[in-house]
Amino acid sequence: MVELEHVEVAVDGVTASITMNIPAKLNPLGTAMLKELALAARFIDTQPEVKVVMVSGAGRVFSAGADVQAFGDGATTSDPVVDGDAGRLMAEALERMRAVAVAKIHGWCVGGGLVVAAACDLRVAADDAMFSIPEIDLGIPLAWGGIPRLVREIGPALTKELVMTCRPFDAAEGKAAGFLNRVVPAGQLDAEVDSLIETLASKPRYALLATKSHTNAVTSQMVGTDRSWSDADGLLVGLRDKEGRESARRYLEEMKSKKQG
Repeated sequence: MVELEHVEVAVDGVTASITMNIPAKLNPLGTAMLKELALAARFIDTQPEVKVVMVSGAGRVFSAGADVQAFGDGATTSDPVVDGDAGRLMAEALERMRAVAVAKIHGWCVGGGLVVAAACDLRVAADDAMFSIPEIDLGIPLAWGGIPRLVREIGPALTKELVMTCRPFDAAEGKAAGFLNRVVPAGQLDAEVDSLIETLASKPRYALLATKSHTNAVTSQMVGTDRSWSDADGLLVGLRDKEGRESARRYLEEMKSKKQG
């Protein structure tokens, strides 16, 4: 078993789980968390018996995304908005796991959290789950391979709308768009995901995992994620753009006012 500070990993026979585990801070995707998610995915690949992996967030939300305070002044730090490649490598590690990854989504799934979910093979959400992609309001492009993964799942037009407008959307819209496989009442989320994992785990290993590999090979020809190698450069440019910094300042002030209200 691998021991990590911000991510919990458990293996139980043919199933496993990866849990983002900083619930007090809403599972923010800092550099340490991103690196640990990648390590967790690589560890699962050393467990040849595992067929299915559940990816989830502890506490009230799936993930609130990156720590938005790091966007305030664009200062050079070790935050993932600067160390942007950590996010790309995280998403690649999750997506390239041999086992089938099932995202269990509750509460908010924001920005980079959406990329985590998009890197999984299947996604099940509670009916009260909410999603948003606020990166442009923070003055940066969506990185970590988020654009090609969203285009792959929901198409280019809706990707442009959701990323450009930064508007929140609910689980029902996510299901209608094809991003989510299933939406269930919040109280039934655990049972639904457990049932799906049990079904997948009962299938013959070779045929199950070959189907994942085959599908990913086809989609890689349609919308390749390898072109996201330069996403970190876009983050760095965004953090130095004056108009982007002003937009981030307004966004952070608005979020602060909502919390205080």
